[in-house]
Amino acid sequence: MNNEVQLISDGDGLAVIGDPMAVELFLVSEGLPAKDLGLQRLRPALGAGAAVAQAASEVAANSGRWVKLTKESAERVQKFGLMPSKTPGVSHAMVGQPGSIKSWLQIAKVPGPIAGNPAILAGAAGIMAQVAMQQAMEEITDYLARIEEKVDDVLRAQKDAVLARMGGVGLVIEEVMTVREAKKGRVDEVTWSKVQGAPTTIADTQAYALRQLDALAEKLERKTGIGDLAKAAKEAESTAREWLAVLARCFQLQDAVAVLELDRVLDMSPDELDGHRLGLKTARKNRLELISRCTERLMARMDAAAGKANAEVLMHPFDAPAVVQSSNLISAAIVDFHGRVGIERAQQSPEARRWTEAAMEVRDKAIETGAEGVEAAMRFGNVTLDLAKTATGKLSSLIAEQALRLRGDNEK
Repeated sequence: MNNEVQLISDGDGLAVIGDPMAVELFLVSEGLPAKDLGLQRLRPALGAGAAVAQAASEVAANSGRWVKLTKESAERVQKFGLMPSKTPGVSHAMVGQPGSIKSWLQIAKVPGPIAGNPAILAGAAGIMAQVAMQQAMEEITDYLARIEEKVDDVLRAQKDAVLARMGGVGLVIEEVMTVREAKKGRVDEVTWSKVQGAPTTIADTQAYALRQLDALAEKLERKTGIGDLAKAAKEAESTAREWLAVLARCFQLQDAVAVLELDRVLDMSPDELDGHRLGLKTARKNRLELISRCTERLMARMDAAAGKANAEVLMHPFDAPAVVQSSNLISAAIVDFHGRVGIERAQQSPEARRWTEAAMEVRDKAIETGAEGVEAAMRFGNVTLDLAKTATGKLSSLIAEQALRLRGDNEK
């Protein structure tokens, strides 16, 4: 048994290629979950000729598995010292197992049979990009199911023509992806013609959803009274979640189209696969940055609203905490959305101030200003309202339930 495996990374994922048994032993020993890379899809695209025949035999003789590079998995493979290859953004290494499952050692920094063949390496990098996007699509599907948002219902409820077209485009793309699976990654002219116009519709829908989130942020900014702000913030809770769901669906469909594009280029112009892969990666990054700027603007407005409410908690004992609660819920939804689409930023929502803290401030000022202030502080000093947020951005309890419980404890 050949106990060597080749490691190829594009920064987003890691391909482990080699004898099937060696690949499995490596993954088990390093504790890395993986999925099939589908390396065999390269063979029809390699063409003809002696060199190509040798490349095809290398593909046939090896198994490939793909590992998503999270912070933890990246740290585990860092010890193998992957070296840059001639393919932009792709690095490689060869490691061997000298006899113990716990002892994989780096044995060479020269390209292995796969990484040393430019045609196979470019194709492998393209397939790795596809698997990464399909993984992201699955995570978005889980996200939409978990938040119990039926994005198709949202789209059907809209009268806007762009959103109406989005539902149909989603059905067509799903149909084409099903045909692609049946053909093991092949996308012929007829199949491709069905989705050629899809990117425009998806982009229009994404732009529409971003405008809706911007409108929510602007509406919150215009509110001056705490009562009006509480009402607007409450309305924004469900609305923001709906448009985040639409954005997630857009991102999912854009990744699906990109997967189909790479299949098409691999079939028609394999020499252009690397450039197309890099172009798609840049375009995806730009989309993420655009979405990030918009959603972070909404988070900033919510934080500002929570800060304003906290400053007036004594004058508005019910509306002020409600604003903070809505702020936390919306911010938590955005952070969750960011994690699902790959925006690696974290922002914590502000904790609602305890009523006792606010009352103590009033008491301290009242010592200087007179008995009226002291009486006001005493009226509020025994009542507390605390909104706690866990490290993952979820609320520990509803604010009303906590207020009632604390009020009951204080009255005993």
